[in-house]
Amino acid sequence: MSSDMANLLRERGLQVTAQRMAVLRAVSARPHCTADDVAEDVRVEIGTISRQAVYDALNILAEKGIIRRIQPAGSAALYEDRVGDNHHHVICRECGKAVDVDCAVGDTPCLTAADNSGYQIDEAEVIYWGTCPECLAVKSAAGD
Repeated sequence: MSSDMANLLRERGLQVTAQRMAVLRAVSARPHCTADDVAEDVRVEIGTISRQAVYDALNILAEKGIIRRIQPAGSAALYEDRVGDNHHHVICRECGKAVDVDCAVGDTPCLTAADNSGYQIDEAEVIYWGTCPECLAVKSAAGD
């Protein structure tokens, strides 16, 4: 897997560094993680790394399309390595857990907007909000 990741970095014109590899491994191991989650995992793997170095690595990996940055309203950016398939997300309002949701119909039905205002649309980002099963169970047990 590490050689695949290194090849992916090279294919996208990036130098393979220990920091980038560790950041990519952290995002792959924990989808929908925050930059702080990544920094914590990377520090366990390679030792000291600055928060700025983590942000720099996340930004360049997202810019090159190796990872995806999701910015839900009112919360920290989340990162994942599932890219290129126009999937969406559902996020729990209680605990913040995020999971992938595939498009409901066809390959990319969300790309047909009612009015595209002249734009050539190539991606849609949908975030569903609700309550996850674990939080529902806690609410139910508490009698809410």
